[in-house]
Amino acid sequence: MRAAHDLSRAVTSVLERIFERDLYQSKVLILGQDPYPNLNFPNGLAFSTPKTESKIPASLQNIFKELNSDLKLPIPSSGDLSSWAEQGVVLLNRTLTCRSGESNSHLGIGWRAFTDACVEKLAANGAVAILWGNNAKECSRYFATDKLITASHPSPLSAHRGFFGSRPFSRANAALMAAGKDPIDWSL
Repeated sequence: MRAAHDLSRAVTSVLERIFERDLYQSKVLILGQDPYPNLNFPNGLAFSTPKTESKIPASLQNIFKELNSDLKLPIPSSGDLSSWAEQGVVLLNRTLTCRSGESNSHLGIGWRAFTDACVEKLAANGAVAILWGNNAKECSRYFATDKLITASHPSPLSAHRGFFGSRPFSRANAALMAAGKDPIDWSL
């Protein structure tokens, strides 16, 4: 019973964070796989961690390395990506839940129909997509090529297969400016 309550609370938290801001005002979508399989890390925004969490997950460390390489910004000491969300960056996973310690454990329970509908709406509204990993790349079909940035997942298992050097942050800003929109301030 407690596990079901915890899952329900986690889902509510994710949905609240996703819809905290008007999707019509969203400028960039960063799409990942599923939440961190550690109860301390997920905070409702893909790849983000709570400000109170001192440890930064390996995938996020790699994102910060690429951010530093791409834009020469200092590597942040906090994994909280809320400031990106406040500027119109939607940080979404294809699957919104997973069992503790088991990545992709809720792959087949129906989240993808929901998240695909969100992704399709964001694409129709002109968002620039940053799709990391094979799960995310499945949504490439929704985006025009000038608004699509893909790379391998930032996980230590795959980051060296095309994530590093992909320059997603500068490329997203270039696509935004080409569309007449303000760029994202990626500093944290």
